[in-house]
Amino acid sequence: MALSFEEFHSSLLSSEARRELGIQLTDDEAQRVHADDRSSRSWYDYWITISGQGTPPAATTAATVPLGGHDVPTAAAAAPPAAYGATPTAYATGAAPFTTPPLDGTATATGTPPRKSRVGLWVTLSVLGALFLIAAVVTAFAFATARHWTKVDVPEKPETFHSEEYETGAYFVTDDGVSPCYIDQDWTDCIGAMEAQYAAACAGVELVPSAADLCAQHRAEIDRMIAEDVDGTYVASLGDFGHLTRTPETATRQVSNDDYEPAVTHEAVCYLGFLGECE
Repeated sequence: MALSFEEFHSSLLSSEARRELGIQLTDDEAQRVHADDRSSRSWYDYWITISGQGTPPAATTAATVPLGGHDVPTAAAAAPPAAYGATPTAYATGAAPFTTPPLDGTATATGTPPRKSRVGLWVTLSVLGALFLIAAVVTAFAFATARHWTKVDVPEKPETFHSEEYETGAYFVTDDGVSPCYIDQDWTDCIGAMEAQYAAACAGVELVPSAADLCAQHRAEIDRMIAEDVDGTYVASLGDFGHLTRTPETATRQVSNDDYEPAVTHEAVCYLGFLGECE
């Protein structure tokens, strides 16, 4: 018994009813077909054909069928909806088994979705592979040609000096020209006064050349006076030899302030002339 379109339309929502009608749709697909009136009409025509219930109803055309002496337009076959599979194939008897109208407009006539093209995937993988290879080559080249050098973080601080005065250990000797003797003094006592001056200023120390010459002159004078010493001799006149004064010789030298500080450095690396620490 043929079902009306309304009955067929209602049956789409029941999986058991679809199985009895031979309609191979999932619940989700059936709900979408049910919601689309044109798609439902296409599936109804398809079911009429495969079930042998007759010819699908026709949509209104220019052809007319006599009815009670009047011409009543008949319905020509409605064009199958574009959605949910577009046009079902011809339902010729004796032909190859029918497949259900595909829901996907890109599906093949046998209901098998076409294999998606993987060209884009292979292009992407090729590009990524090339980029990784280039990165590896550049990295290897950068390490192979890296330049190592010593970078100065804090410059060296040179040592500084200050002037210092010190005694050299030698002595100056001066003669004031005032004789240590006096007129009518006993000759021997005058020799003693001269010896005392010489001993205090010239004996036992290092003398600068000028002081050594002066002391040598006094020594010679004393030795002369000793040679002329006789009892009862007195000083008749005073000579040029006077009192001797000794002072230490000083000099100036540069003394370190002990403030030298070496430079602070570290080993730097420059890659490709511009990466890392480059001069």
